[in-house]
Amino acid sequence: MELITNLLCESPTCPEELIHPSEDCNVNATLSFTVQICRVEDIVVDGLVKGSVIHFHLARTVTINPGGLVTSSELGCRRGMGKGLISSNGAGGGGGHGGKGGPGFFNGHLTEGGEEYGNADLPCELGSGGGNSTSGGTTTGGGLIVMGSMEHPLSRLEIFGSMRADGESSKSIMESQNVDVMGGSGGGSGGSLLFFLQTLTLGNNSLLSSSGGHGGQPGGGGGGGGRVHFDWFNIATGDEYVPMAAVNGTILTRGGTGIDDGHDGKDGTLTGKECPKGLFGVFCEECPIGTYKDVNGSSEALCIPCPPEELPHRAAYTFVRGGVTKPSCPYECISDKYHMPHCYTPLEDLIYALGGPWLFGLLLSGLLVLLALVLSVARMKFVGTDEFSGPTPTPHESQIDHSFPFLESLNEVLETNRTEESQSHVHRLYFMGSNTFNQPWHLPHSPPDEITELVYADAFIKFVDEINSLAAYQWWEGSVYSILSLFAYPFAWSWQQWCRKKKFQQLREFVRSEYDHACLRSCRSRALYEGLKVAATPDLMVAYVDFFLGGDEKRPDLPPRLQQRFPMCIIFGGAGSYMAPYTLHSDNLLTSLMGQVVPATIWYRLVAGLNAQLRTVRQGRLHSTLMPVITWLGTHANYGLSLQGVQVDLAWFQPTASGYYQLGLVVNSVDEVAHTTPVSEFSNTISIEQLRTNDVCSYRQYVPCLGNSQYTHLSSTDRRINGAIINSFTLRCLKNQKDVLFPLSFVLRNTRPVGHQDLVGLIISILLLGDFSLMLLTLLQFYSISLGAFLVVLLILPLALLSPLPAGINALFSHGPRRSAGLARVYALWNVTSVVNVVVALIYGSVHYKIQSTSDEGAQNFHALNFSTEESGWWLFPTTLLLCKCVQAPMVDWHIANLEIQDRTLYSKDPAKFWES
Repeated sequence: MELITNLLCESPTCPEELIHPSEDCNVNATLSFTVQICRVEDIVVDGLVKGSVIHFHLARTVTINPGGLVTSSELGCRRGMGKGLISSNGAGGGGGHGGKGGPGFFNGHLTEGGEEYGNADLPCELGSGGGNSTSGGTTTGGGLIVMGSMEHPLSRLEIFGSMRADGESSKSIMESQNVDVMGGSGGGSGGSLLFFLQTLTLGNNSLLSSSGGHGGQPGGGGGGGGRVHFDWFNIATGDEYVPMAAVNGTILTRGGTGIDDGHDGKDGTLTGKECPKGLFGVFCEECPIGTYKDVNGSSEALCIPCPPEELPHRAAYTFVRGGVTKPSCPYECISDKYHMPHCYTPLEDLIYALGGPWLFGLLLSGLLVLLALVLSVARMKFVGTDEFSGPTPTPHESQIDHSFPFLESLNEVLETNRTEESQSHVHRLYFMGSNTFNQPWHLPHSPPDEITELVYADAFIKFVDEINSLAAYQWWEGSVYSILSLFAYPFAWSWQQWCRKKKFQQLREFVRSEYDHACLRSCRSRALYEGLKVAATPDLMVAYVDFFLGGDEKRPDLPPRLQQRFPMCIIFGGAGSYMAPYTLHSDNLLTSLMGQVVPATIWYRLVAGLNAQLRTVRQGRLHSTLMPVITWLGTHANYGLSLQGVQVDLAWFQPTASGYYQLGLVVNSVDEVAHTTPVSEFSNTISIEQLRTNDVCSYRQYVPCLGNSQYTHLSSTDRRINGAIINSFTLRCLKNQKDVLFPLSFVLRNTRPVGHQDLVGLIISILLLGDFSLMLLTLLQFYSISLGAFLVVLLILPLALLSPLPAGINALFSHGPRRSAGLARVYALWNVTSVVNVVVALIYGSVHYKIQSTSDEGAQNFHALNFSTEESGWWLFPTTLLLCKCVQAPMVDWHIANLEIQDRTLYSKDPAKFWES
């Protein structure tokens, strides 16, 4: 064996039999193998195969099972081309092969190790020895193991055991060394493992090793590592590529360890056949995702990163079978929601299809303006021009009713004859409460003094019980309202109005047809079911019962004249809210009664002017918003009424236990008002009973108000009106009734008209169409995030985002100012309700993109560093939509004011000019 290895130790050429072996296994011209296994198709090694030069030739598969060992370790060259240098009194250097041998160091002398030799891409040399041959301490390098040949590679090599060609360590000869005089020997270098094959499997705990041996003591250098090379046969590329190696074991070519001060040997080489394009490494694997390789070679440096500028936003490089061979690396969008090739959302596809963001915005703005113009023209054609004329003064000769809110015509009034009714009318009894689910209508059980002689007390109490029972709401009606208020407040308002209307119809029908009028003393009234009538203001918040004579009372003092009714209470309709502002509703009966002392034209003018002032009064801010009304009554209303001997004052009436009260007017004669005594003059005579009638201010709060000389008290009338006059001083005693919707009053509020109805309508049309467009774009944007995000924004308040457009169109194209104003308020409610959805969209987007940004910053791989899903402009559409809705709110308020107040002279600061108009 030593003779065979010596033949190869000094030869720098690779034996021909290893490259192109003979078909005849017995013919070896230049190399006599110590072990050759030839012409066995399937070889299984369960034991030990050992030799200096081992060759498996003309075989199909080789399997080394666990416990099997094929080895040529310590059977290489004792000297060789990489023999470690020696020294007469120093330690020996390690042998070199794939890596340089480690220098030895002893007694201050450094002995170099052997040099590298052989070809890393076709290793067929044995390992070289190291040590000190003069002392007999030399070591041997590793041998040579060859699997297959260039012309006949193995189809499959499976190693579950071990294959070794390690160099010899000097530890086996340490005892023969004279460590006091001589240094230790260097380790032998590793041999060669050469594989010609198609596929390789290295099982768990398997080992391929061509390592250098360790140096001996003291100071011996380690042997250099050997060489391992895989010469792959027929490497498939592209879609036909299959991995050639499954490596779960260990491959070693490391250098041996130097002892004491001796140096370690350098590592050997592990190489593979030059890989085609797209593949790299010893085992010709695909280049990492995001890189490409367009040249042949095995170095990982040949896998070049793909150009980042060609990777779209929201895209990631994809795995390609056989590797990428061109700079245009394939990629795919990170989600199916994005569309190739630019990985745009549907929204971005639309934007960039129309020329990009700026051009898209310009086109959208132009389209919205054009559609708004078309909508405005169609609205004027459909609705008519009456509602769009400017609020100019009305000519004196024109027959236009100035009494806002839109007095009912004779055809709309349920009563058949205004004159006859006013002649027999005795008293109007107002319901307490606001006809809501927590404040239903109810009548007081005690009959007022004005009708005590017309009714039977016991029967009246029974009548009141029946009325109050009928006016109360069922629990489920309030529950439905509460649920709708949470998810769709405009529907809740419509439900409440429907319930109010139904309740009023039930009350009216009960009194008209079902009740036998048993409480009335008049036989004729009981027989004809006359004498009682129920009516209500148009907003269905204030109702009243009118009492009439039956005609058989034989009372010359009845019915009383208007002056005999003073002080007379007129309660405002509405609740001081956006949907139901305070209004003075003058029905035909009231107008006829007032006509006894005040001409109808003056009364109409008063009602119109007062309603123009009342529409800006807001619950929750009564102290500031009622003051202009009090001032107007003093400077304008009483300026014209005093000539008729009448004066009106603002007052509150009918407080309930829950703190609810009603506002209205007290009509009195000027003569009686002139005899009113200042409180400071008779404060000592005011009874506790009079103070107790004022439930709006507590007694403790009310007492300090009495000492103010500006406060006047109608001492003879307070008991009759069941309330008190409100002036600039007592206004402070009123409780502001605020509910959970009070903050909305800063956005939705009734304002004074601004005119320019055509321009306001055009702006609303533009904003309405812009709102709808931005809503669609926002939903499309959040759909690109996820279906969950889309549903959250759309359904957090169901229908809120979709309803403003139909509600706005319905309001703009409705006939009649009164109906249009009511529908416009519903449109405003939907607009404000949808703000919740937009705010949720902004919060959701902020959280989503913040988390996404954090995730991208924390990623350390190539793809995360070159790809981010954070969008700096995601907030643009929802923020613009929010601004659009905020601008719509005051525009709709002005539109409603222009519809309801078409006579701008109602706001004249000059009382004379007010009454002249």
